[in-house]
Amino acid sequence: MLVIKRLCVLCLSISLSLSVQSKQEREDREPEAATGLQQKSAFQSDEFMVVAANPYASWAGKNILVKGGSAIDAAIAIQAMLTLVEPQSSGIGGGAFLLYWDNKNKKLHTFDGRETAPSAARMDLFLKNGKAVKWMDAVVGGQSVGVPGVLRALDMAHKEFGTLDWSELFNDSISLSENGFTVSHRLASLLAREIHPGLNQFRTSSVYFYPSGKALTKGTIKKNPALAKTLTTIAQQGADSFYQGSIASNIAKAAQFSIINPGKITAQDIADYQAIKRSAVCGSYRTYKVCGMAPPSSGGINVLQILRTLEPYNISQYPIDSIPAVHLFTQASRLAYADREMYIADSDFSQLPFGALLSKRYLADRARDINLVSDIGKVGAGRPFPVMNFSKGKTFEQPNTSHFSIIDKEGNAVSMTTSIEFAFGSGLMVDGFLLNNQLTDFSFKPYRGRALVLNRVEPGKRPRSAMSPTMVFDGDGKLTLVLGSPGGSRIVSYVAQTIMGVLDWGLDIQQAINLPKVTNRNDYTALEKGTAIEALKPALEKMGHKVRVLDLNSGLHGIQLSNDVLIGGADPRREGVAVGF
Repeated sequence: MLVIKRLCVLCLSISLSLSVQSKQEREDREPEAATGLQQKSAFQSDEFMVVAANPYASWAGKNILVKGGSAIDAAIAIQAMLTLVEPQSSGIGGGAFLLYWDNKNKKLHTFDGRETAPSAARMDLFLKNGKAVKWMDAVVGGQSVGVPGVLRALDMAHKEFGTLDWSELFNDSISLSENGFTVSHRLASLLAREIHPGLNQFRTSSVYFYPSGKALTKGTIKKNPALAKTLTTIAQQGADSFYQGSIASNIAKAAQFSIINPGKITAQDIADYQAIKRSAVCGSYRTYKVCGMAPPSSGGINVLQILRTLEPYNISQYPIDSIPAVHLFTQASRLAYADREMYIADSDFSQLPFGALLSKRYLADRARDINLVSDIGKVGAGRPFPVMNFSKGKTFEQPNTSHFSIIDKEGNAVSMTTSIEFAFGSGLMVDGFLLNNQLTDFSFKPYRGRALVLNRVEPGKRPRSAMSPTMVFDGDGKLTLVLGSPGGSRIVSYVAQTIMGVLDWGLDIQQAINLPKVTNRNDYTALEKGTAIEALKPALEKMGHKVRVLDLNSGLHGIQLSNDVLIGGADPRREGVAVGF
């Protein structure tokens, strides 16, 4: 227990230095980089709770709940606000996965608002002379823009579970767009670093984010009248006004006539977009039930794969910062990520029986080479399906995303992860909001040899995502945890580690979020820079691990229910807060 308490006080010392870096350091730097640490304590509430990635967004959600709105109502208000105050991470120009717990009827619903490829997109979209283009050359401009889905998903959920009028849910974000918000340290830092290669090459984006040629600075009061107009239209005329009419036309024109990488998206593609209700992916872990999204999200399957692979090891017998605990976690992660690269893709196109990936017999067979002595090294995907005529792909998912968790006074809950993919998306700004670059989440190479890659580009298809909104229920079916995180392909690891912190080591949600991060995406073992866990590097290397010490920039936001008390946790690595009543 002393070891646990010691680790729960993070000793992060994240440097903001822009000094000359080695080639390896440049390669390891995450695109939405670390921007400092804010120590945070668990926040408790009795009636309701909101945990979002920016204080403005958390308070917008709280205001809706105070008015008697539902968790879904609050989610809409939060997403509208994040579009304004956290444009680098998400917005109405992107997509999302949403879990909703209907507490009255004890039923879990999931909404897929992931972007889709345009009808004219083909599997060679990111090939040039038969070779895959560089990711950084593909991210900027219209070619990477998928049809935005987040508003359709929220609209679908609101029609079923909203209690306040749609028009009431945008008041805070419209007012702040008109009157101005205070630019945060994080937004200012990311702009100053110019981490997006094209943001200042597009006139609208450049004028907004780099007025007079200089990046917005912390503390600046920034207005966005164009977004205020857009949100007013959406509030008054509904989500259809986004998918039809001038907004849709402007999105299509911006992508098609981009001065860099013109795209294929059309107004008809936008009008045709539909959100999807899918069955949740649920499975047991010890005495709990863990639930997440179905593909194209990899979260539901791969988080459960990691947990269920480790279940026989009774990992809680080891101190949380010990070599055995960290080693076993990385080995289970290797196996899950190998399967992820091969099998996870839009389930409407692959139609694989994904339950086979969660079979305890299959996972036990996969884990047969795991030992406590040495790293198993890079592994191949398993063979859970009798016929396999496809190949693994490679994607470059980036950690630019946002997550929020909500529980309303009726006990209904939302876990929603939302994204525009890269920091500031495609760089294209339309009507006050940025457009995503989610099509770069497809495998650039559609085939290997004669075998097709499941996550290849196809018309109307949704790219694979690591977004992992998750809910955990106890043995009596009572909601226990609501959580999720940004972090690109590392999201799966962040969520799994946090769940284990609560369920296996008895931490509260804030302590579990604070834990030094460890990942292995079937490549190398990453240890969070500036934390106590750095000290494990030599011992892990002796076991054969390739170890890198990095800024692992999670953004976990979660709520724990314990003895009818709500406990909120916000990641100290970002600027989010938990609020409630």
